[in-house]
Amino acid sequence: MQLNLLPSILAVVRMDPSEPIPEWSKGGSFFSVTITETEMSIFCESQLIPEGMKKVDGWRVIQVAGQLDFELSGIIAQLAVPLSGKQIPIFSISTHDTDYILVGNEQLEDALDVLRRAGHKIRLP
Repeated sequence: MQLNLLPSILAVVRMDPSEPIPEWSKGGSFFSVTITETEMSIFCESQLIPEGMKKVDGWRVIQVAGQLDFELSGIIAQLAVPLSGKQIPIFSISTHDTDYILVGNEQLEDALDVLRRAGHKIRLP
């Protein structure tokens, strides 16, 4: 599978689901907002998050290249299983067109090595 490492370093913040989606979160090249009954989670470029907000920083984005057919299954598993075998935690985000996994920057090189060994090709920024 062809993967692309995106250049941005992201952070995740947790907010109350009743709050509006903050404008600062929308300024970068990648952001994702998930709202449930109990929380709003925002992944966005780390430098966009205002000073003083509690964040978990240092996430890198690996994109599955191309547009995926809705009939495909197991895409995230093909990435998550080998990474799990090496104790590398991930977040996964899916969009209409493709899938993304986020790995901690401190484990990025190990994650890329594991994915290459699993047969994936990785395009660096």
